[in-house]
Amino acid sequence: MITVIPAIDIIDGRCVRLTKGDFKSKVIYDEDPLNLAFRVEDAGLKRLHLVDLDGAREGRIVNYKVLEKLAKKTTLVIDFGGGVASEKDLEIARECGAEMINVGSLAVKNFPMFASWIEKHGADFFILAADVLSESIAIKGWQEKSQISIYDLITQYLGVSGKRVLCTDIAQDGTLAGPALELYKKILEKFPTIELIASGGVSSLLEIEKLSEVGVSAVVVGKALYEGRISLESLKVFG
Repeated sequence: MITVIPAIDIIDGRCVRLTKGDFKSKVIYDEDPLNLAFRVEDAGLKRLHLVDLDGAREGRIVNYKVLEKLAKKTTLVIDFGGGVASEKDLEIARECGAEMINVGSLAVKNFPMFASWIEKHGADFFILAADVLSESIAIKGWQEKSQISIYDLITQYLGVSGKRVLCTDIAQDGTLAGPALELYKKILEKFPTIELIASGGVSSLLEIEKLSEVGVSAVVVGKALYEGRISLESLKVFG
C-alpha cells in the first residue's frame, strides 16, 4: 500500500507553502511547525517530510533548530531536505535527528560527493530529491534550471546503489491541480526497481489511490492538508 507523508516546509522558522516554488507566493500556515507535527502524530501517522526552504535557497542548512525540536518532541520518522550541501550540513542534520536525508542540488552539482556519502552511510539513509520542470532538474530551491534530465540523474543514482527517488513536479506543486501521473508512469517504466515518492499537486484521496495504481511507493502531501482538502484522520489507512 502507498505511504502518505505529510510535508512541512520552513521559512524563517515558520510553516509555509509556496506555489510552483515561487518564494513570493509564500503563505504562512503556522508560526510554530511543532503544532502541525503534533497533529500528524496524533492522527497516527509515522512519517514527516521536513523541508528547509531557506536552506535550499542559500545552499546550507538554516532551520536545523526546527528539525531538532520536531525530532526531540515527536516520535515521527523525519526525512529532511533543503541545503544539505556539505559534510558539515550532513552531520548537523544527523545530529538534529533526521532519519533520512533528501539530497537535490548537490546530486546535480557534485555527484561524486553524493556518491561518497552513500558509500559511507548507506543508501537507506538518502533520498534523491529530483525537482523537475519539463523533465529537467531544477536546483537551489527551484531557482535555477539545470541541463540534466530526470532520467539521466536517476541513472547515475542507480549506479551507486541508490533506490529512493522523491520526484516533485514543480509545475504542479502547491496548485492542488493533481499530480503528474504521466511523468511518474514514464519514470517507473524506465526504472521499475526504484522506490518512487511523488510530490506536487495532490488534492484528494482519489488522486492518492491513482498514484498507488501507477506503482508509486509513497506520496508527499502538503497544501491539501493545510487547505482542508484532505484530513489527517483520513490518511490513517495509508500510514
